[in-house]
Amino acid sequence: MRAIRLLRDIQLGIRNLLLHKLRSSLTVLGVVFGVGSVIAMLAVGEGASKQALEQIRKLGSNNIIINAARPADEVTATQVRHQVSMYGLLYEDALRLTESLPSVKRVVPVKLVEKEGRMGARKLDLRVVGTDPVWFDLVQREVLAGRALSVQDSLDTGSVAVLTEYGARRILATAGSIGEQVRIGGNYFEIVGIVRSESASDAAMQLPDQQTDAYIPLRTAKERFGDLFVQNKGGTQIRESVELHQIIVEVDSLANVEQTAAAIERMLQTFHKKKDYVISVPLALLRQAEATKRTFNIVLGSIAGISLLVGGIGIMNIMLASVTERTREIGIRRAIGAKRRQIVAQFLIETVVLSMTGGLVGMGIGVLIPWLITKAAHMPTVVTPFSLALSLGISMGVGIIFGIYPAFRAALLDPIEALRHE
Repeated sequence: MRAIRLLRDIQLGIRNLLLHKLRSSLTVLGVVFGVGSVIAMLAVGEGASKQALEQIRKLGSNNIIINAARPADEVTATQVRHQVSMYGLLYEDALRLTESLPSVKRVVPVKLVEKEGRMGARKLDLRVVGTDPVWFDLVQREVLAGRALSVQDSLDTGSVAVLTEYGARRILATAGSIGEQVRIGGNYFEIVGIVRSESASDAAMQLPDQQTDAYIPLRTAKERFGDLFVQNKGGTQIRESVELHQIIVEVDSLANVEQTAAAIERMLQTFHKKKDYVISVPLALLRQAEATKRTFNIVLGSIAGISLLVGGIGIMNIMLASVTERTREIGIRRAIGAKRRQIVAQFLIETVVLSMTGGLVGMGIGVLIPWLITKAAHMPTVVTPFSLALSLGISMGVGIIFGIYPAFRAALLDPIEALRHE
């Protein structure tokens, strides 16, 4: 019986709203834009945050990355002719990290050298990465062809190299890939594999790999290129001696990452007279990015919520005007036996119908806008079920909250005074 009465009240509410189609449509627009903006803003924020978090996760949550960094006072020294600047990480650092810290699972030393890669008339400036085979376990990248470096390559000091897909396309071009001989610097290397590389969309994000990498065994890099690097920049010769440019440390569990990073910092301070290294902890960056994401979503949601508030005020205004217009109707209904709660229900149903209609249309617009942003600006957006449910729930809440006062005002009208109203 109650269900039949509720259905009848809903039909009556819809009929009353359709009597003033233009007014009802304009009232709904406030909720439409409010709900649409909530969903669109949260989708843009979620997309940007997801992209940043994904970049950080590619560094490895269990990893700690230590990079060599030239001390500030070494910059002047390198300008002096024949002066050699000595800084950076040492082979002994990698050994000490392996033997001294029980929470360290694996350590990967990395030597970086800028060399020209050439095959026939094709050439490309490469970043030669001398490292151990374990590098491909800690920084997981898909092997597209051939294989990654092996332990035997390191033991044999083999002249083998693994290129990125980007480098392979530009150096090898139409030639076969695996087994080709590529000249890197003054040495020839056999291509044994091709891997997919990642590129950081955020300029501040320093991934351990680049698109122009060529991976060779660390012992081979040390034997072929040594530790002394000479560069000519602007007529000035820069001479640097760096043993290792990077060390990647894998920790046994996430719980030990931050305390292990602190222990590494203390160890390096003991054996390095100058601050010639930078420690990066992806886990800390991940937590910071997640906290920023939450704050970002709250700010965007609050801004969009203001639109819903304005829409709710519009609904209240229209319903108050409706109460004034229908005063005589309310008096007649009360005179023939309608109870106050039925009058309240009638006006609440009308406000909820308005807000729900606006919410549903706004959801459609809220899904369409992020799609258009992705297509036009190539910016990632993510519409989550939570944002859809939240927006629809808020639109229903707006209808109820802003409809209560007009509904009770209608119900509290004196029937006799209402019948006298013209």
